[in-house]
Amino acid sequence: MRIIIVDDEALARGVVREYLAEHADVDVVAECANGFEAVKAITELEPDLAILDIQMPKLDGFEVAELAAGKCRFMFATAFDQFALKAFEYHALDYLLKPFSQQRFDQALTHARASIGKGDRTDSAPPAQDGLAGVVRDAAVRKGPLGRVLIRDGARVHVIAAEKIDYIEAQDDYVQIRSEGKSYLKNQRLSDLENQLEAGKFLRIHRSYLLNIECMSRIEQAGKDSHVAVLKDGTRLPISRSGYQKVRSVIQ
Repeated sequence: MRIIIVDDEALARGVVREYLAEHADVDVVAECANGFEAVKAITELEPDLAILDIQMPKLDGFEVAELAAGKCRFMFATAFDQFALKAFEYHALDYLLKPFSQQRFDQALTHARASIGKGDRTDSAPPAQDGLAGVVRDAAVRKGPLGRVLIRDGARVHVIAAEKIDYIEAQDDYVQIRSEGKSYLKNQRLSDLENQLEAGKFLRIHRSYLLNIECMSRIEQAGKDSHVAVLKDGTRLPISRSGYQKVRSVIQ
């Protein structure tokens, strides 16, 4: 089994490496100290498993899992229990609470080995061990507007702050994100981003457009019953009837 260790603390990586040394079938193909390194390594090396810390600089563990989805399976190792439910939204094979013992780690690795061997990419939470059921039951998933959007471009990652987005346009199975004069394609539905971004700031003005209302300069009438939003950079976006009502309710 080919494994990547991802943690911004060298000591924590060392503990995982030491525990893995007890398993003859394991090959540690890379160690990464931040999320950017992890995405690059996972994309290029395509390991079987990534053991991820959650709170890291540049990109956190969940952002790594989002960007590297489909490339490998994930096991989270963290000192914080409040992210357990969210971890399993990413189909995590296990959730290890630091400090964890060799025995607990071996149990998690056994479960991972079995799941990977079956080729199961949509595995749900593993059987509860060492209080994992309590962690999951009591965990509080942090809900809030998306603060930044991540876009994978090969091994590169673009991180776009939500407030820097001008508008988002639906394009078949992709969306085009316009930010600071540049355009980025992301494989995601417009409705998903609409639900994740701040509702009072990003408005669905048309079935194909999600607008950052702070980037709008004015509304112009384009026809008898049609309007366009004119952005501060001069871009003109169509507004549907329902979108017009949304915009008017916000700017009044």
